[in-house]
Amino acid sequence: MNRTIEIFNKVFADSKLTLSDQQLCKMVKFYEYLNEENKQYNLTAIIDPQESAIRHFVDSLMLNLSKEFLNAQTVLDVGSGAGFPGIPLAIFYDLKQFTLLDSLQKRINFLTNTVDLLNLNNVNCVHERAETFSKQAIYREQFDIVTARAVANLSILAEYCLPAVKCGGYFIAMKSKEIENEVSCAYNAISLLGGGNIEVKEYDLLDGRERQLIIVKKINTSPQKYPRRPGIPKKRPIT
Repeated sequence: MNRTIEIFNKVFADSKLTLSDQQLCKMVKFYEYLNEENKQYNLTAIIDPQESAIRHFVDSLMLNLSKEFLNAQTVLDVGSGAGFPGIPLAIFYDLKQFTLLDSLQKRINFLTNTVDLLNLNNVNCVHERAETFSKQAIYREQFDIVTARAVANLSILAEYCLPAVKCGGYFIAMKSKEIENEVSCAYNAISLLGGGNIEVKEYDLLDGRERQLIIVKKINTSPQKYPRRPGIPKKRPIT
């Protein structure tokens, strides 16, 4: 067993995550490919194997703290970037269908190559801006779960994500601990876009970092005008 596999195996075990040998090998293969491509594409600042295993891989799998995610079949990862949380989730939950969305072609190329390398038949990669993605009928209100991992504040994320969530589905934002003000400022946006009550699940990573899942049920159809055209949600968040 090589050193990286030993590190990943221990981190997953310490995090109370049980992986098959095949899943563990795919996680490590993804990590190694990410590190190699990172030299050219600058995909992540975290390259140490233990730090990456904790902060990228385990953190991605913490969506399993949400029963709503566990019961879902279709999952959209908005702003997937280097593939977190989408790729580790797709490895671990091979019966769920994942769509990885990113606005940069170089990142989509990396994600597509990763999917091919790992032979992930349950992943689709889409090159599109979040603002235009869910304007398309084939994607609008089609997903059981739409998630995003700290790509913007919650009001902006709600506009990016909730229009793609089917009624009865859930928007789940993965965030760091200090977000009380961010959550309170997002209530109006979430309500306007069809979301209901906000549930917060807290958890700690092995390195002591405090993290949260912000879980919002979609209870009403999102108004057709949302998301607004590219760039507007970030410039003028819903208040």
